[in-house]
Amino acid sequence: MALGLNLPNSITLLRILLVPVFITLLFVSPEKSSLERWFVVAIFVLAISTDGIDGAIARKRNLVTNLGKLLDPIADKALIGGALVALSILGELSWYITAAILIREVGITVYRLIVAKRRVLAASGGGKFKTVMQSIAIGFLLSPLDYYFPWLIPVELVLIYLALIITIVTALQYIDAELKLRK
Repeated sequence: MALGLNLPNSITLLRILLVPVFITLLFVSPEKSSLERWFVVAIFVLAISTDGIDGAIARKRNLVTNLGKLLDPIADKALIGGALVALSILGELSWYITAAILIREVGITVYRLIVAKRRVLAASGGGKFKTVMQSIAIGFLLSPLDYYFPWLIPVELVLIYLALIITIVTALQYIDAELKLRK
């Protein structure tokens, strides 16, 4: 396994750098009906799509690093967490959903950092699926589609609750796996 900053890790750092840009643009263009809101969605989609790109490059070119294993989930948490908090501040998402997802994300991330001295916990398949579902739900919530097509509001609700359920289930899976590992 390679160490240090390489192309995949640089892409991950780009995702982290896009977080404040995305959040700033979201607050500058909070109106769902604005054309600028589509730009906010595009920045989010660009940022979150780098998650798959960096991982694919790392695996294909054998550039997987411990730094990447640590930075990648932090980048995801920063982007998704930032989006959830911003949407809640704007009144577009209930705070209890944001809080539940953030508690799981912060808890798992802190645990990863604590055990990083002994071993690196890579994201599980369930964790990756969770991130995809959260990203899809957030993408829908960010987009002005429901402004033009109000019938999409129930679809957005189903997506965010599905993401919430998957978030909770994968947290329980991590806890279960760690308990079994300690025995």
